Amino acid sequence: MSIVVPEADFESVLAAAPHPYMLLAPDLTIRWVNEAYLHATGRTRGEIVGLGVFEAFPGGPHDPGGEGTRALQASLDRVRSTGQRDVLALIRYAIPKQTPAGPVFEDRYWSASHTPLLDAQGRLQAILQQTDDVTELQTLKQELAATPARVEGSMFRRAQQVQAENRQLGAERALLRQLLEQADAFAAFLRGPEHVYEIVNTAYATITGKPDLVGQPVRQALPELEGQGFYELLDEVYASGRPHHGRNVPVLLGNPDGSRRLRYVDFLNQPILEADGSVSGVFVLGNDVTDAVLASQELDRYRNQLEDIVAERTRALEDSEAERRRTEAALRQSQKMEAIGQLTGGVAHDFNNLLQILSGNLQLLQRRQREPEDAKRIAASLGAVDRGAKLAAQLLAFARRQPLEPRAINLGRMLREMDDLLRRALGEAIEVETVVAGGLWNTLTDPDQVQNAILNLAVNARDAMGGSGRLTIEAGNAMLDDLYTLRHTDVAPGQYVMLAVSDTGSGMTPEVVEKAFEPFFTTKREGSGTGLGLSMVYGFVKQSHGHVKIYSEPGQGTTVRLYLPRTTADEDVLTDLSAAPVENGSETILVVEDDPVVQNTVIDLLKDLGYTVLRASDGQSALTLARAGIPIDLLFTDVVMPGPVRAPDLARQVQAMLPGIAVLFTSGYTENAIVHGGRLDPGVNLLSKPYRREDLARKVRHTLNNRRQAEAAATRAAPVPAPAPLPVAPDAPPPQQQQHPPPARLGLRVLLVEDDPLIQMDCEDMLAALGCRVIAARDGRAALRELGRGSFDVLFTDIGLPGISGLELARQAVLDHPALQVVFASGFGPRDEARQAVPGAQFVTKPYGPAELEAAMRRAARPG
Repeated sequence: MSIVVPEADFESVLAAAPHPYMLLAPDLTIRWVNEAYLHATGRTRGEIVGLGVFEAFPGGPHDPGGEGTRALQASLDRVRSTGQRDVLALIRYAIPKQTPAGPVFEDRYWSASHTPLLDAQGRLQAILQQTDDVTELQTLKQELAATPARVEGSMFRRAQQVQAENRQLGAERALLRQLLEQADAFAAFLRGPEHVYEIVNTAYATITGKPDLVGQPVRQALPELEGQGFYELLDEVYASGRPHHGRNVPVLLGNPDGSRRLRYVDFLNQPILEADGSVSGVFVLGNDVTDAVLASQELDRYRNQLEDIVAERTRALEDSEAERRRTEAALRQSQKMEAIGQLTGGVAHDFNNLLQILSGNLQLLQRRQREPEDAKRIAASLGAVDRGAKLAAQLLAFARRQPLEPRAINLGRMLREMDDLLRRALGEAIEVETVVAGGLWNTLTDPDQVQNAILNLAVNARDAMGGSGRLTIEAGNAMLDDLYTLRHTDVAPGQYVMLAVSDTGSGMTPEVVEKAFEPFFTTKREGSGTGLGLSMVYGFVKQSHGHVKIYSEPGQGTTVRLYLPRTTADEDVLTDLSAAPVENGSETILVVEDDPVVQNTVIDLLKDLGYTVLRASDGQSALTLARAGIPIDLLFTDVVMPGPVRAPDLARQVQAMLPGIAVLFTSGYTENAIVHGGRLDPGVNLLSKPYRREDLARKVRHTLNNRRQAEAAATRAAPVPAPAPLPVAPDAPPPQQQQHPPPARLGLRVLLVEDDPLIQMDCEDMLAALGCRVIAARDGRAALRELGRGSFDVLFTDIGLPGISGLELARQAVLDHPALQVVFASGFGPRDEARQAVPGAQFVTKPYGPAELEAAMRRAARPG
């Protein structure tokens, strides 16, 4: 281990440290020591600084045999020759003590570590020595030699425990300091009633403009805070032992030229309690929110100015331009919602990156922790990450920045499937009535987002009814004509599927209705809601090209109607693959991520799954790696990256250079790179941040397996040139032909269902080579039609089909044809789910070849 850091930084940090530190020049001249070192050795700075270390501390009679001197010399020589850190477990050294009879030397024992300090070119600039007095531990070891075996064993185990605890404490301190230094938030620890800085991270030093705060009381270090109340808050927290939160607090900070600068901060002053309950200091943690506050203020000014202009014109045209007033009001609301949406979308992007860092590292810790208490804390933290991810998803939904995956769904079926979930969420005191119109059309929308919207509306209704009342959910067909859309400029005329949620609650005033869809607006008491439920519904419906309307009066309840676009496509029945097993891999993955902390986290997760990982921080660096000819199996790239190479362009260029590579995108905020019209582009694989380790493992495995299956199919489809004939002597007998018996012909009638045309043709050829008669279909609907026309022995189907999933297709097929055998194929590998869908079904995992396919078909031909 080596450290590259300016020397001045060490002096400012280590001067007040409680451990002895000494800085040596490359020639082993003592350049600097801290106060703890002088105290431990009984020397003054003038006595030793400038001397060689062995000149300042000669061996002599206080180093019998010169063993300590030789060990120290060898350690320093290793550091100078290798440039790596070296540790000495034990050094004997005598400390002089003054007595009336003269100096008396007391034997002490020390451990020491020597860390090389390198410049940017890797040249040795200095050696940092850190020592610890371990005399008590050494004395304990000596006493153990003279005690009975029973006591000796107990004390020795205690000594080992002390050593382990010391090592763990050192590691935890180092990890804590690393986390504090890498955090975007500013943090500091102030000890004692004078609030002396003991720990300060880089972000804190940056916002204050003071790099040398350690060791100074706050009133001396930051005199510009006088009169702003910050000293008094620290005094109160230290005296009372109670934390204090500050939100959007203005603070005037000093500049080097004596001027002041205004910043806004969110912060927490947290008292640090000792075992006896006393307060030892205050930990300060916060964020600079100046940009967000100024943006909010600018938005308010813009809104107020716009409202004044509109109000002035409205008064002038009040009698003759009532229709124009409504149009302007709608435009004003749309602009406001769009501006807030842009702000919240950006916040959600950064928030998702932070959540990804937390989630990834917590999951890595979860796999390595051993203590039950640690498991509880990590589980609680992961739960908080999930809640944060839900909050970010709501922000993206309102901002219309979430990547929707719209499918043809039937709201009637969805409402029936959600009945138990709704009743559990609402409680027994809420009477739930569901009304579904006959002949209900299908709608084209994202089914997960529809479920979230229904749950949000139902929970809001429950709260409005005080926990008891009647909730009515209706689904029906609707036609919005030109007259309606003339009065509501944000919707186009046409056919829609209407979903209405009505309650018997307290209702809303017109003023509340006007603000109901704004994010963070809520009429609930503090702590009872985020104010994002309705705004999420609003953003989702708008992104789905739909319309939403609230009807409410005080005391008369509320009805929220969603109008979602109609589709004439057949309903898609989806299968949840989240229960698929987590599989490791050994392939090489190129990770392209500009945030270094997120990058490190995802690399650790992938390495933990067994993959070899390459890294790049932008598109240009990724292209350089691809051009180098390094074998890469998967490109895993963030969608939003700096530099001239956009993520889709990177994917296209890398696939051109490495035709067999698979591509998986990830992002917490997709913008318009791979999402158009609010929908993912066809054929795009996306893993949204934040994701769990299991989600990452399944998505990577699925993407790699499907790509490999297609690649194998392309390889088998390529023509193989005939080998050149070997030269034969004139009198040589004819060569013996090597006999390869063909595989036994199965003679099965097989219905093959696969949506990838290349994989379908390849599988059809392999089945034909086994003597099977094959009929192929591209989706579940076509497969059901083929089953109605003819008789089959085996249904061979991919699980991830468009429309009806392979699992649902197999359930229906076996129900109609009980003798039909089933073979499933998938890049995910959910064997348990497949066998639960059709007991006795066979399974092949992509990529599969002729041998695997033949084995599965033979097992299907001999059921039981």
